[in-house]
Amino acid sequence: MATPPRMDPAYRAKAWTRLGHREFDVLVIGGGVTGSGAALDAATRGLSVALVEQRDFASGTSSRSSKLMHGGLRYLEQLDFALVREALKERELALTRLAPHLVKPVSFLYPLKHRAWERPYVTAGLTLYDNMGGARSVPGHRQLSRNGARRLAPALRADALTGALLYADAQMDDARHTLTLARTAAAYGAVVLNSAQVVELTRAGERITGAIVEDIETGARTTVRAAVVVNCTGVWTDEIQTLAGGRGRFNVRASKGVHIVVARDRINSEVGLILRTPTSVLFVIPWGTHWIIGTTDTDWNLDLAHPAASKADIDYLLAQVNSVLTHGITHADIQGVFAGLRPLLSGEDEQTSQLSREHAVARPQPGLISIAGGKYTTYRVMAADAIDAAREDIGPGVADSVTEHIPLLGAEGYRALMNQIDRLARKVDLPVWRLDHLLGRYGSLVNELLELGAGDPSLFEPVPGAEEYLKVELLYAVTHEGALHLDDLLARRTRISIETLSRGVDSARAVADLVAPVLGWDEERAATEVQLYTQRVQAERESQQMPDDHEANAERTSARDARRRDARQRDGLPSEGTPS
Repeated sequence: MATPPRMDPAYRAKAWTRLGHREFDVLVIGGGVTGSGAALDAATRGLSVALVEQRDFASGTSSRSSKLMHGGLRYLEQLDFALVREALKERELALTRLAPHLVKPVSFLYPLKHRAWERPYVTAGLTLYDNMGGARSVPGHRQLSRNGARRLAPALRADALTGALLYADAQMDDARHTLTLARTAAAYGAVVLNSAQVVELTRAGERITGAIVEDIETGARTTVRAAVVVNCTGVWTDEIQTLAGGRGRFNVRASKGVHIVVARDRINSEVGLILRTPTSVLFVIPWGTHWIIGTTDTDWNLDLAHPAASKADIDYLLAQVNSVLTHGITHADIQGVFAGLRPLLSGEDEQTSQLSREHAVARPQPGLISIAGGKYTTYRVMAADAIDAAREDIGPGVADSVTEHIPLLGAEGYRALMNQIDRLARKVDLPVWRLDHLLGRYGSLVNELLELGAGDPSLFEPVPGAEEYLKVELLYAVTHEGALHLDDLLARRTRISIETLSRGVDSARAVADLVAPVLGWDEERAATEVQLYTQRVQAERESQQMPDDHEANAERTSARDARRRDARQRDGLPSEGTPS
């Protein structure tokens, strides 16, 4: 088992030094799920690897998904059997071997609206889904009458269904899963750094030889030399290709997906729901003490770093879900909203909901590999394909991918700890539900967290304004998980920003005071972090009142970003740079 690194400020300083003092086999740009997966794939092949992310791990698409690791039931209708089969294999691996602490089964009810033809049609699809691998670690589908369905989901109107089918998929906290991938890559020797932006690609003639990287926190720059650069930047793929001075082999189109979060008591159901809409499907997903409702699927060509949900997006989601509920959800019930961008391979004039969710890998010029498209569930396959393509630049002797056999940090020993949860809860004097929460976020790494809090009982107190989390979790995020700003802590290391009515504002000051000594913040810096986070939340709230994308984008981008604060303001430059 690899030794998990403490990704604290000292680690970050050493990582920065290492970037400029050695030549790497692989430089990965982008700390989302694909980039983190590529770094892990390369490192476990025995290659020297650097991973740089201009903002925070999973700060883009990989923290703003539907949080499902699923086979893609709706892709069966598009006859994309290969993608479904591949995704179901990856879901099985995640559930059983790679990340059982992070990926969990979840059940969905599929209401039927039409008599006669619809039940055999959906049954055929779900039977195929089960037979392709969907019924291994999760139950196969079940047939339900209308009364049987409403016993599981009393929230459904009687006239909204004639019957239903129940099937299972899997879900995870996407930001935590991606972060764990990055930490696992670091445990196998990769140099992993956030707040590190590629500002230029270096070359020898037409060959890419590395990159100039800027430390967003300080403004320092260094040159990273690498045999091959792997572009895993999702919706920013074309921008990196522009830095390379050439045209890519494919274009990436951004599709905006919006989700809303409501308290669990707003929908009376024991299971999730999947609903057909005029253009796609809508999920109502159990999420702890909440429901996540989404998603939309619309073109987005505005700010890529901060996609904004408009009132039109939210109204659409409310209308769709309320069409089947006995008691409708209102704007006042919404506790959180998040919007993300899917990097879809672009065709000519297709609607984004019809664009391919498959991925593509290209070597547009020597020393540069680009990968784009795909879906979260198949990140491991995408990563392996990218590193396979990099063999041409690295040279002979590169081993095959082994990530199918590499559990993520926290997976080994997780099931044993779950079996011992009562004893462990007594030992640390915490309720069993608290230990269950911690084990589902950290797995066997929970021992690091408990050691961090040993000797200071106050660290096992709830976070003010976000009582489902403990203070020690926020401290651990800066001592072990590379968090540098309040936004990292409240939006990704935890999901306080979408799970509380204040969207994290009521917790911001207490969290800033807690982590300030580790991050070296003085009173002025801590106050600034709180102010910037509060302004971010206010900008998001206001953007969600705007009628369309352009006005929502203008409101959301009006808030300054905590990243780049020091370096950019020192030089009198805007707070945002070109994303990597």
